[in-house]
Amino acid sequence: MRQTKFIFSSFLLLTLLIASCNRDDKKIGRQNVKIGALLSLTGNWSSLGITSRAAMDIALEDINAYMEETGSRYRFTSEIFDTKLDASLATDFIAEASKNGCKFILGPQSSAEAAAVNSYASANDMLVVSQGSTAGTLSIENDNLFRFCPDDHIEGLAMANTIYNSGIRALITAAREDAGNMGLQTSTGKAFQNKGGMLYITTPYSPVTSNFSALLSEIKTKILQYSATHDTSKIAVYLASFDECVGLFQQAANDPVLSKVRWYGGDGTALSAALIGNATAADFAIATEYFAPAFGLPAQASAKWQPLSEKIKHRTGITPDAFALASYDAVWVMALTYNAYPYSKIDFGKLKAEFSDQASRYYGATGTTMLNAAGDRAVGSYDYWGLEKTGSGYSWRLVGKSE
Repeated sequence: MRQTKFIFSSFLLLTLLIASCNRDDKKIGRQNVKIGALLSLTGNWSSLGITSRAAMDIALEDINAYMEETGSRYRFTSEIFDTKLDASLATDFIAEASKNGCKFILGPQSSAEAAAVNSYASANDMLVVSQGSTAGTLSIENDNLFRFCPDDHIEGLAMANTIYNSGIRALITAAREDAGNMGLQTSTGKAFQNKGGMLYITTPYSPVTSNFSALLSEIKTKILQYSATHDTSKIAVYLASFDECVGLFQQAANDPVLSKVRWYGGDGTALSAALIGNATAADFAIATEYFAPAFGLPAQASAKWQPLSEKIKHRTGITPDAFALASYDAVWVMALTYNAYPYSKIDFGKLKAEFSDQASRYYGATGTTMLNAAGDRAVGSYDYWGLEKTGSGYSWRLVGKSE
């Protein structure tokens, strides 16, 4: 009897040792992959940075659970840098991310930052996936910048069609001096002019501008000139900006000429927490029927994006737009790329090709993520967001979609 117990105990101990070794082997074989993120968390356009960070966190939770279930050896973590929408900071941080072993980067969210980091990414075999950069000047084949949103040509055409079909026949355009917003000013203006509208283009203002008196005076002068031949209902202003629109709207609010025409915006202000957080600016936006486009969400993917949107809003207090939800999809495609990559040593050219293949097959919260030859999202529509007063506060509401 004692011998039987001894044999059973020995067998049990051996089994536990083998199981322990197997667990250790799995840990030894497991590979942790760090994904860097260049996001504006405390600077301009921080609404997108904050919601993109939450989207990335949720994606990593879902991805790692999937990797565990499928027996994959990969696990994914993030290293996040606050660029404050500053191109020089983005340049510094991508170098730091590279030193820390990041091959994939989510962001940066602006075109100025994306342009600043692109050459470093190419020289150091890093793949950059922006969720918010739209500048057509960055639509370059075979570079290392991929973008999970359409470029400004698509957005500009959509906005021009909407503005013209709203009855506007004379348009004044203004923009912040950066690649993305100037691209939107150009593409929207050209498309509007091609439809037969009259166009006046103001010189882009510096990103450090805080006093918009000179620009507003120029806009006012042109409104008055157009008023000689057009009813004010046919005159509008298009402003491509980030959160500095709050200061501009505050300065414009007391001028009856500026408040008398319609105003439209670029994607950098859609769902901005800064704009609904300032009563004077919000009231001006409501008075001028201001709205701004955000990359649209397909109705057929609502089962994916609605619960994700609710999770992000619960964590941040901010309603995410499609740019933020594209962060979730981008991180998933990065993880699927690593998981499908069949080589023990990284051949970056093959890894980059695998990323494009995975993007073409993936269908996520923002729908299909198929990319064009320049590595930009191949298709897209836009949701139009305007402001409304709710009690003593303000909120964004969906007011239309691109045609």
